[in-house]
Order: sequence, then C-alpha cells, then structure tokens
Amino acid sequence: MTKKIEPCMYNWNDLPREFVRKGVERVGFRGENCILVMNYATPGMDIKPHMHDFEQLAICVQGTMNYHVGDQVFKMTPGSMLRVPPHTMHYAEPIGDEVVMNLDVFAPIRSDYAHLVDYQKAEFAVDGEES
Repeated sequence: MTKKIEPCMYNWNDLPREFVRKGVERVGFRGENCILVMNYATPGMDIKPHMHDFEQLAICVQGTMNYHVGDQVFKMTPGSMLRVPPHTMHYAEPIGDEVVMNLDVFAPIRSDYAHLVDYQKAEFAVDGEES
C-alpha cells in the first residue's frame, strides 16, 4: 500500500546549506521523481567544468552568470532557462558582484544529491519504510 501524498511546503532560505567548494553552496527539494537544487554561486568561486550522463535544466533566479555548455556561452539573467544535454561539458561562472541563485532540475532524482533531501524522507515513506 502506498502512503497518501500530502502537500508540504518549504522555503529554500530556511534549509541548511551544503558547502560544495569555495563560493558554492546548495540546498535541495524533491518530488516523487525529480529533485530541484538551488545553488548559491558567489563571484570569484572556484570553477569546476564537468559533465554527467543525464540532462540538467538550469534556471537563473538571481544575479547574472555566463553558463558554458560545450563550446557555447550563454549569458543568463533572472528568468533565463537552459537545457544542458547529457555528456556535455558545462559550468557556470557568476559575473558582476551579486550572488547568483541558479535552480537546477534533475529527473530522475540524482543519487549523489539524495542527502540534500533527507529532511523529506518521512514524506516519501511507504509502509513504515523510508525511500
């Protein structure tokens, strides 16, 4: 038997941030099959080009950044949305003086980010077990 899903609200400003590396912190929020990760990127942060086997949707919420995807550079401002294809080198680079808030969306949930949503375990428990 599956547990009835109840609405539950959180505010990313109230969640404890995970320190990732110099100038980068993040928090997470999940649904049944997706995870949202709010990244806080400070100008002068350590840049880390990387790629992975799944697509990533990036949404600029605050600040301005150059988002490097493959050989292209996209200047993102609040409201900009970008699809990063799988197996493509990418990274974000804040520009200006403002902290960038970048919301990433992943589906299905990334196992390496599951710890970010430990606070939600009870919401997804089935028959007394945690998911």
